[in-house]
Amino acid sequence: MAANAANEIDNLISGSGSTGGLGVAGGSGGIPSNFDAANAQNDEGIEMAFAVSCMEQAETYFNLITKVKPSSLKRLTKWDEEIVEAFLQNFPEYNFADKLKVLNEDEIKSANGKRRWREFMMPFEKKVDEYNFGTLIRLDCTKDYSQENSMFGYRLQFYAIEILRNRKGLNDAVWQQAQDDPTAFA
Repeated sequence: MAANAANEIDNLISGSGSTGGLGVAGGSGGIPSNFDAANAQNDEGIEMAFAVSCMEQAETYFNLITKVKPSSLKRLTKWDEEIVEAFLQNFPEYNFADKLKVLNEDEIKSANGKRRWREFMMPFEKKVDEYNFGTLIRLDCTKDYSQENSMFGYRLQFYAIEILRNRKGLNDAVWQQAQDDPTAFA
């Protein structure tokens, strides 16, 4: 199982595999050069593909942390150290387990929250592929993804939150639940 987990992690990091990595919405080359987002119409097919991609990424990550003890994961990205350092520099309050364990979506998405996240994310713009692509983030790290326990966020937010949750052992609760009852999240 450890070899499979290592391969899954490497696939998540490199963007290979069925979900295209931990980000969503395509990848390089998927958007025509003449595409004008300001004048684009909503396309139900694109929205559905985006939603499916978000769910696939969420399922892949959740499967990983229920099979491998999250606090033992060596890395999620090759930028883990840099991401965590910048995250805690910009958001020192997340160094406390209670703040990180259950996220406050209203606070994160407030005008001030959005500004702070933008300031945190921009230095990674040219470094982390698809840093600003949409993904799902669990609000309470002791629970599975669900409509009530998920918020839409950015790939770099996901990385920062989940890397730190793993390092602090906060995601170990779902791993332990899965070990105690393999049907817990079925």
